[in-house]
Amino acid sequence: MNNSQLPLIDLHRHLDGNIRPKTIWALAQQHNIVLPETNFEAFIPHVQVQGSESDLLAFLSKLDWGVAVLKTLDDCKRIAYENVEDAFNAGIHYAELRFSPYYMAMNNNLVIADVVAAVIDGVNAACKVYDVKINLIGILSRTFGVEKCQAELDALLAHKQHLVAVDLAGDEYNYPGELFVEHFKQVQKAQLNATIHAGEAAGPESIWQAINQLHAKRIGHGVACHRDEKIMDYMLEHNIAIESCLTSNFQTGTIKDLSQHPIKGFLARGLLVCLNTDDPGVQGIELKNEYNIARNTLGFNDKDIKQLQENSLKASFLSDSEKAALKQKVLVNN
Repeated sequence: MNNSQLPLIDLHRHLDGNIRPKTIWALAQQHNIVLPETNFEAFIPHVQVQGSESDLLAFLSKLDWGVAVLKTLDDCKRIAYENVEDAFNAGIHYAELRFSPYYMAMNNNLVIADVVAAVIDGVNAACKVYDVKINLIGILSRTFGVEKCQAELDALLAHKQHLVAVDLAGDEYNYPGELFVEHFKQVQKAQLNATIHAGEAAGPESIWQAINQLHAKRIGHGVACHRDEKIMDYMLEHNIAIESCLTSNFQTGTIKDLSQHPIKGFLARGLLVCLNTDDPGVQGIELKNEYNIARNTLGFNDKDIKQLQENSLKASFLSDSEKAALKQKVLVNN
């Protein structure tokens, strides 16, 4: 599985893509929200991928019921709390949970900044109970357009001291990064890191744009990197990380055959690539599952697995002292 002497880290994990099906069901009953099924087992395929989807947008639609039942700020706090509990139960030592406050707020007209505060409260409450380190990344959901993303960014920046980065996620193909240059100038001015979904639904040009114009320090998915030698050389030289999500790339139809995933080439080239879950609740997987795929389907050996874990720590938005403390803590506890 993974190297138990090193921290198990998940850097690309969507909080709003990890709402438990049982919680969605319970909140729907509580708020009298009509679901497409009257039986819980029959409902699961509406919120969890079965096999793989036709494309990224079909995959993303599986997240919609999870946010549709967030009627109150307490609901938002609850799912944030449960996300921390899930990470702890998965054996994760450190996770960066990313979330889109507008996406969580929009169905029931919640105040976006209040959703951010509720998520922060839920995470803080859970971290007092569960021994896992958590940081938060705010998402701009490009799918809803430039203006909605500005409102989302305003809400996130109102709580910027509780965030380590801002991400751009959603419909990469129809809403290219060029539309969000001004947003990420504000992110940079706020001294927050940028991690950008790129090279998943679009090609290498999307990754170049994310690095050059949005100042990305990490690229979410980045599958298309393997089609451009120059971009791989550039990312290697500048330590720009790739947040790889194996099962997700298969389920979104980005990769048709997991055994051919370009992560093998990325690692062999020395790129700062790491393993992550993406949307564990929607995918029905956890992080150790991804390490098993790396070993059993991609043929990674102990040295490769160790390198992936070291890359996760190096690529994390932790300070050097926090990285050293996390590494030492895992060593002491083993």
